[in-house]
Amino acid sequence: MQSYDATATTTASPADIWPLLADARTWPVWSIVDALVTERSSGLDPDGNDPVGAVRAFRTGRVVTGERITGLDVGNRLTYEDAFSWVLRNYSAVIDLVPAPDGRTTIHWYGTYTARWGLGWLLQRTMRRAMQQMADGLAAYAAVQSSSGKTV
Repeated sequence: MQSYDATATTTASPADIWPLLADARTWPVWSIVDALVTERSSGLDPDGNDPVGAVRAFRTGRVVTGERITGLDVGNRLTYEDAFSWVLRNYSAVIDLVPAPDGRTTIHWYGTYTARWGLGWLLQRTMRRAMQQMADGLAAYAAVQSSSGKTV
């Protein structure tokens, strides 16, 4: 089993960050994913509050991955698992929003997975880098949005 652990800190509050995590339509705006693939997604909420069980399919380059939401602690934690991927098995991830006394928030994004045979060495490096970019992108975008008074 392999793992990654990414953290990023932002001036945005968990209340500012949460709508970005809960609404799959925002992910291509702040993350490294190129698009939400609606025809391969299911259970998405039209108001942007994707529920437990929703499958969110994201395209990055030519690769489409699917993530099934397995848990929501609104404003604090989102958990998901792989719904379909040809390179990952047993993938599960957690995104925690940890408020600090100074008003900042730490985004802690971590997960475990088993790579398809022969791809472990490549995926270890790729997943660590990609998930750090996801956390950094979310932190930066949320900070800009919260300082400008905009929501999503």
